[in-house]
Amino acid sequence: MDPKVDSKEEEDQYGVLLYYKYAQIPDLDELFSFYDSNCKSLSLLGRVRLSPLGVNVTVGGTLSALKKHIAAVESNGLFEGTDFKLAACGRPSNDKVAEECGFTCLSIRIVKELVTLSCNPLIKSPEISHAGKHLSAAEFHSVLQKAGQLHKESKENDRELVLLDARNLYETRIGKFHTPNVETLDPCIRQYSDLPSWIDDNCDQLQGKSVLMYCTGGIRCEMASAYIRSKGAGFENVFQLYGGIQRYLEQFPDGGFFQGKNFVFDHRISVSSSDANILGACLLCATSYDDYSSRLRCNYCRMLVLVCDSCQRKGSVFTCELCHNHHKGVGLTSSIVNDEISSLPSADTASSDTKLSCQVPCRQATGSPRKLRILCLHGFRQNASSFKGRAASLAKKLKSIAELVFVDAPHELAFIYQLPSDLRELPHSCTSPPTPQQGTNLPPPSEHCKKKYAWLVAPGFREKTGNSNWEMVDGPFEPLQYQQQTAGFDESLAYIKTVFAQEGPFDGLLGFSQGAAMAAAVAFTQQTQTTPSKTVEMQFRFVILCSGFGIKLLKQQFDEERMTKKCHCPSLHIFGKDHGKDRQIAKQESRELASLFDEGCSIVIEHDSGHIIPTRPPYIDDIKDFLSRFL
Repeated sequence: MDPKVDSKEEEDQYGVLLYYKYAQIPDLDELFSFYDSNCKSLSLLGRVRLSPLGVNVTVGGTLSALKKHIAAVESNGLFEGTDFKLAACGRPSNDKVAEECGFTCLSIRIVKELVTLSCNPLIKSPEISHAGKHLSAAEFHSVLQKAGQLHKESKENDRELVLLDARNLYETRIGKFHTPNVETLDPCIRQYSDLPSWIDDNCDQLQGKSVLMYCTGGIRCEMASAYIRSKGAGFENVFQLYGGIQRYLEQFPDGGFFQGKNFVFDHRISVSSSDANILGACLLCATSYDDYSSRLRCNYCRMLVLVCDSCQRKGSVFTCELCHNHHKGVGLTSSIVNDEISSLPSADTASSDTKLSCQVPCRQATGSPRKLRILCLHGFRQNASSFKGRAASLAKKLKSIAELVFVDAPHELAFIYQLPSDLRELPHSCTSPPTPQQGTNLPPPSEHCKKKYAWLVAPGFREKTGNSNWEMVDGPFEPLQYQQQTAGFDESLAYIKTVFAQEGPFDGLLGFSQGAAMAAAVAFTQQTQTTPSKTVEMQFRFVILCSGFGIKLLKQQFDEERMTKKCHCPSLHIFGKDHGKDRQIAKQESRELASLFDEGCSIVIEHDSGHIIPTRPPYIDDIKDFLSRFL
């Protein structure tokens, strides 16, 4: 424990306590009751996360209360050897920061994982027992100190040393380790769950080397180091800074090899050494700046951004460097609609015939919790507006965790009509259009008629042009017409890439009916991309396929060898379980589509309704459970 907090005169001073422990928890309910009772009795506020594999705790209160909590926890043999990081600090002075960091209440939750390593939450994490070797702050410092000499003297028998920062980009922008002659790898990730993908793409920078990992307090290195070591030969020598940067700065108050500030996830925001040098810079003017207390965020991905006081007064819409590198915010202007900031193509970049009509309010740079952004693809002969109306109940029930974005498909369809019954009985050879005398000369559609679109069309489809507003159909609706709609995929795929580039990024893709067929094809296309992850045109973390179909489309778009491999994109499949209730898409079609996705990464919800997305219990609870894994 930090000796500076031992004085009895300081017992009523405010402090923050952080600790984690990986251990098999025999009774989660009992442990939950302990934390609930103990923390409330001591008036502690903050976050407690419990899982079958351990605990992760960040709480604040008086130092005397925090010490009593430590004593109570230590009395449980499960917590033997736990590193309790106790630090004296001021009470939360910024309500906005305190609320965002969870220091205005006590939150105790049972979770599946203490930290979510993989972007694919349905794939099993590596065994924590395979984590890298712990190095104390002194040992870590010693290795870095000798690194220059070791580097100069190293021959074939010595391994090259690399430092790997396991934190997010916004954290590394205000502080990181720097050692002469030692390469520091900064993955530049938005969130911890992006780290495995970076490791997969950069194995050549790690294999055969001694890897020293570090993070804020140590917990993220546990699982990440185990993931690296799980790759086998050449990845055995992985080490991690025990207690993280926090313990290192306590051991080396002048900063040692660490420059700048250590970002922390409580109301302190960051902790610095005695070195007053500022490593961070304002996103807009590049002035030295490292204060995140304003909690400004990127309007596209919600990542924290550094904006100095002067630049904050000039605007309220910001684009982080990652989104900027992927061309977000380029050529966009801001407008205010219903008190919300929205992004629209600027006059000099948007053509008059652009088909993009995304109903996408750009999220304001506030401290509200990040929501999942889901791009929604409507069904055949629908549009963004009608699908938004049909999905209103779903959007309302998911509003706390997800933002649904609706977009029109690229293929515009003509309006259809059917001849009166007496004319339909005429001989089939009578193919000339009805005459005005027959009362069937149709005027242009009313301005109240909304245009209809499709993602996929039948072969030979001709795009609606000019004044060809109406199209005659021979008979009633054909329920199996969707089986013939396999053309137009390339145009729709290119269109979705454009939407992703201009309005993204998006976390997931939701498709309904024909939109589900398109979403499934996008998931398969995403899996077959061969370009490095840094340059992929779009990347969805999950897909939701409602009343889906598309076996014929997929077989047409991908070769036989590709179709023998399951799609590993996490997926949720929703369709009716009773034969015939969904009169438009046969249950078997949806079931066959689900079978193309890896069972370890997919969930199926069969409901007792028809051609809809169910929003009543228990179905909505299952949908929320699936989405919560990506938060």
